[in-house]
Amino acid sequence: MGCAGSTPAKGDGNGNKIRKPKPWKHPQPITKSQLVQMREEFWDTAPHYGGRKEIWDALQAAAEADLNLAQVIVDSAGVIVQNADLTICYDERGAKYELPKYVLSEPTNLIRDS
Repeated sequence: MGCAGSTPAKGDGNGNKIRKPKPWKHPQPITKSQLVQMREEFWDTAPHYGGRKEIWDALQAAAEADLNLAQVIVDSAGVIVQNADLTICYDERGAKYELPKYVLSEPTNLIRDS
C-alpha cells in the first residue's frame, strides 16, 4: 500500500507533455476555409476507423484548445500520448489514434481568406 499523503511527481501522467507540432507545409497552398473543411471532414469520419468515440471527442477538444487545457483534457480522458504533438495517441485499451497535422496546427503556406 502507498502512503496516504503521497502524490505523483509533477509532470507524471499518461505519457509525454504535449507541445505544438513542428511547422509544416501543405502540398499546395490552401485557404483557411479549406483547412476548416478538411478538419471537419476528419473529425466527422475519424470514429468510423476504430477507437472509442469519447476518446476521439477528447482528442478533438484537445486539438482545438491551448496547450495547458489540452494537457488536462488528454490526462483526464486517460489518453496515452506517444508523440508529444498528439499525432499518435493510444487509449487505455491499446487502440491507436492517429491525428493529421492539419487538425493540430495551420500550415506555413496557409492563404488568408479575403
